[in-house]
Amino acid sequence: MAWWNAWLSGWFRLWGRDYLVADRAIEAETRTSLNKLVEEIREAHRDWENARRHFEYASGKDQIDYAIYAIEAAEKRYEMLLRHAKNLQVDWKVRQQEADVG
Repeated sequence: MAWWNAWLSGWFRLWGRDYLVADRAIEAETRTSLNKLVEEIREAHRDWENARRHFEYASGKDQIDYAIYAIEAAEKRYEMLLRHAKNLQVDWKVRQQEADVG
């Protein structure tokens, strides 16, 4: 298989199109972006859990109000990141289907 990739790589360079290198760079960039997104989702979930714990131990009207706002903000951020991840997954599936057809 390595000889095939080497042959294709040489052929694409001959025509001025280094598709294999470009595809690998895009894949590496996509993996890095997805890893960052997954870590951000985990962080958002931890923030949400911490805000809920803070609410449990809040005393006084101001602390309770603050804890409620913190819970709502953390929950919204977590939901937003999950929607973003879902949209990326859908986009990826569409691109895969287009690549299979094309």
